[in-house]
Amino acid sequence: MKFEEAAKFGTYISKSYSKDIFRLLNNYRDISASEAASRLGMHIQTVQDFLEAMSGLGILSKKETIERKRPYFRYTLITQNISFEIDLQKELAVSGEDHLEQAKIREKKNAGVRFSLARNGQYFSNVTIWVGKGRERSEKKINLTTAQGKFLYNLPFPDGKHLTLEEIRIKSGIEPGQMPEIKDLVEELIQYKVIEVLN
Repeated sequence: MKFEEAAKFGTYISKSYSKDIFRLLNNYRDISASEAASRLGMHIQTVQDFLEAMSGLGILSKKETIERKRPYFRYTLITQNISFEIDLQKELAVSGEDHLEQAKIREKKNAGVRFSLARNGQYFSNVTIWVGKGRERSEKKINLTTAQGKFLYNLPFPDGKHLTLEEIRIKSGIEPGQMPEIKDLVEELIQYKVIEVLN
C-alpha cells in the first residue's frame, strides 16, 4: 500500500463512526449510503465519503443500481480482514536519489551559511542557513548527525574540485549504511542553494 493510501485509510478508520459503518457492511449483503445513514442517524454525505474512500482502497466493492430512474451505488464488504503493508524504503526514498548517485557536488559560493564545529573540531555539529530577503529573512538551523557532520566537514570548498557523494563518503570515513541520511541532507542543502551540483 502506498503511503498516501495508508494515510487515507487511517483518517477514515479513526472516525468514531467507522466501526458502526463496518458493522452494517458486515451484516448486510449490500447497503447504500442513504440506508446506512438512516440506520445510524448520520448525514448521508458523511457516510457516502466513507464508503467511497473504502471502495477506492479496495475494501468494498460498489455496484450501480437504478431505482425510479435514479442511479445510486450499493456497497459490499469484500474482505473480513483488513491489513496493509508499507515499504518504507520505497515510499520514503529521497527524491532524486538516483540522480545523486553520480552527481558531483561542492559548497556553493556566497551561500550565506554558517557551519559550526563540534567540540572536538573533527566535524560540524550544525549548519545555519539564512532564508529569505530583507525583513522577511529568517534563520534556519539544522542539527547534524555525526555522519552528516563528517560529510559536510569534507565537502569541497566553493573553489575546490567537485566530488561525488561516494568520494566524500570515503574521505569522511562514513559507513555505506549511513548514506541515506547523507542524501537526505544533501537534497535539502541543494534546495537551499548551499550545495551546488556540477551539470
